[in-house]
Formats: sequence, structure tokens, C-alpha cells
Amino acid sequence: MAISMTSDPRLVPALDRTMLIAALVTPLLLLHAHGFAEASVGIAGVCFLIRSGVTRDWAWLRTTWVWLSLVWWGWMVFCSLPIPALGLGDGGTHSLVQGLAAVRFPVFVAALEFGVLRDPAVRRWMFGIILASTVYMAVHVVIQFAFGRSLYGVRPLGGALLTGPFGSARVAPPLARLLLPAMLPLAARFLDRPGPRQIWAYAVLLGGMCALVMIGARVPIVLAGGGLAVAAVLLPRMRPMALVAATAAVLLIGSLPIVSPLTYQRLVTQTMSLMSGFATTQYGQLYARATEIGVQRPLTGLGFDGFRRGCEQPRYFRPSFDFTQADGGGAAICWVHPHNFYLQALVDGGVIGLVLFCAVGVVWLITLARGLWRSPDPVRVGLFATILAQLFPVQSTSSYWGMPMGGWFYLLLGWALAEARWRAPER
Repeated sequence: MAISMTSDPRLVPALDRTMLIAALVTPLLLLHAHGFAEASVGIAGVCFLIRSGVTRDWAWLRTTWVWLSLVWWGWMVFCSLPIPALGLGDGGTHSLVQGLAAVRFPVFVAALEFGVLRDPAVRRWMFGIILASTVYMAVHVVIQFAFGRSLYGVRPLGGALLTGPFGSARVAPPLARLLLPAMLPLAARFLDRPGPRQIWAYAVLLGGMCALVMIGARVPIVLAGGGLAVAAVLLPRMRPMALVAATAAVLLIGSLPIVSPLTYQRLVTQTMSLMSGFATTQYGQLYARATEIGVQRPLTGLGFDGFRRGCEQPRYFRPSFDFTQADGGGAAICWVHPHNFYLQALVDGGVIGLVLFCAVGVVWLITLARGLWRSPDPVRVGLFATILAQLFPVQSTSSYWGMPMGGWFYLLLGWALAEARWRAPER
């Protein structure tokens, strides 16, 4: 018998509570329990689908980004079908199953936008959890930089690369992405207070940017700095604070040869060396390998998780971009993904997959930007700047299907879309 609202009036409230708990614990699980975060993402999505079926409310499927993202996912699943006669399914049923399971991410985003985060009180809870997570990581970073150990007693890797509360070098990417959504609204609140308490607004942004510099991770610093520049354009009253924070970050980098020579060597010296010979670095070699896969498999790519398999196949070895290596580094340079969203989309789904991913990204950004120039709310501005920075094509990224960074991306995206849809504009 079909489930209906009248069959059990307690079902929908129970689903709502389960979705709420799963969504709000996801940021905490992404910090230290990635496997459980996978479960919370899946639980929230399944509850949302069941709720839609119970209430017969499928209107959210007509939203442009939803159906377009499902088309993108569907094409990737098609490219993963194990049909050798059509040149598909290099990864067999394993690739197909992984591709089918990837639908949990767009469904999770929809659950956040249309379900969990419709309530302003719940969005405030989400902001508080994101802020607490940001402060948690930043405090560990600062203490580790100052005293050589984090609060958990963890030392920097190689004597220079800070790890914050983690045992590996993974604190910078999430901190860079959470910084603006957490700090901009907080700074705006301090700025609204009269008198000397406004100085805390400067301290918030200053502390966040300096914590990133202390870590010594190149790409996160650039992403956060670019996002801060976008925020400064949209929020005129915060331009002085953004300028002070950027200036302080530059001065801190300039002082690193004295304060922390190893951090300076990683952040400045190694960066200059990396950029001068980028084609022969592992990043350049991975990009060349992904490009070659796209050239040889332009229609369907290699299906879900295709780069993990294709990278080690000699048929895709090609000279590096400067043609100094005939095999582009061979199998020794391989990794599980090409370190770029757009090259990953090309490898997973060919040119069609790349075009669909670009289209979804454009729709996301247009949706998030709507009304911001006229009513630049700090929460929305921080989220928009972060998503824009994450979707910027010229950068090194993690996989958009992998944890924890994939989880952070879709969590912030769902929150951003919910704010864009349900937040009342400032008058």
C-alpha cells in the first residue's frame, strides 16, 4: 500500500528531525570522522527523498540546478556502464556502483536547500557550528605555530607544515573554505556596534588570514585572498578591514624568514620554484595526463573515478607540457584524481561531461549572486565568495566526490543556496 500523510502523521516530523540532526552533525564529522560524514550525508538525502514521496512534493526537481546536476550525474553513470562494445565501462561494475552512489551529493544539497535550512533558526545553528569549527582549527594552528605543538600535542610536519588539530596536512583546505562564511558575518556584527568594540571586526578577519599564512599552504591562501577581494567588492563597509587583513598577511609572509624560515621556504621559495618549472612538477604532469585522456576519449571519458585507472595506462602517457619527458612521468606520478575539478569532469565524462559540469557551476553561481549587489548580506557574500573561489578553474583541488573536501563543498553549497532562497533581503 502506498505511503501517505494519513497513514502515519508522525512520519514526516520524524523524517524532519532525522534530516536536521544528520545535517547539523555533518560539519563536526567532516573534521574527524569522514566515514560517519558519508553516512550523515546519505541519511539526510534518503530522508529527504522519503519525505518528498510521503508528501508528494517533488517541486524541487524543477529547479534549474537540480535537474541540470542530475543530467550531469546521469551522463557520468552512462559513461560508467560496463558495455565494452560501446567503449564504455573500463572500470566495470565497481565504477558503475560508485557512480550511482554519487547521486547522494546533489540530493544532500537539495535536502539542505529545500528541507533542513528553510528555517532561519536552523540556518543560525549551521552558522554557529561552522564558526565553531573554524575557530577550533584556527586556535590549534596558532598554538602549534607559537609553541611547536597543537593542543593535542601534534608537531608540524617536516618542522614547518602546520596540521592544526589533525595528524596530517589537511587543515588548510577546510579552513580556507570556512573562513569567509564564518568570519564575515561575525565581523559585520562587531562593525555594527558603536565605539571601540569595532576593533574586534578587524581582529576577526586579521586573525583568520594570518592563521592561513602560518600554515604555509599556497593554494588555500590564494583562494581565501581571492574570496576576501570578492567580499570587499560587494561589502563596501568592509573594504578597510579587508585591506588591513591583506596587508597583515603580506607583512607576516615578509617576516617568515626570521620567525619561521621553514615556513617561508615552503610558502615562498618552493612556490617560485614550482611556478618556474610547473610543467615538470607532479601537478603539471597530472594535468597533461588528464588532457591526454580527454583527447583520446573525448566523447565519454573513462567513467566514474576514471583517472585512478587511466593514469597508469601507458596508452595515455604523453610528453609533459614542456616536452622534456617523453612519457610525462609514467606511472610514478599518478594519483587518484587529477587535482582539478574541470579536468576530473573531462576524464569522468568526456567533453559532454565537462560542458555539463560547467553549466551546473554557472547556474550555481548565478543563483547565489542574485540580489547580492542590491542587498549584500554578509552571510550570503561569504558563502558566494567561497563557492566562487572553489569553482575557479585555475587551481589545484581535491575530488568533488571525495571526503572530506567534497563534503565541505556540498555542505557549504547547500547552505549558500538555502540562504539565497529563504533569507529575507536587508531593507
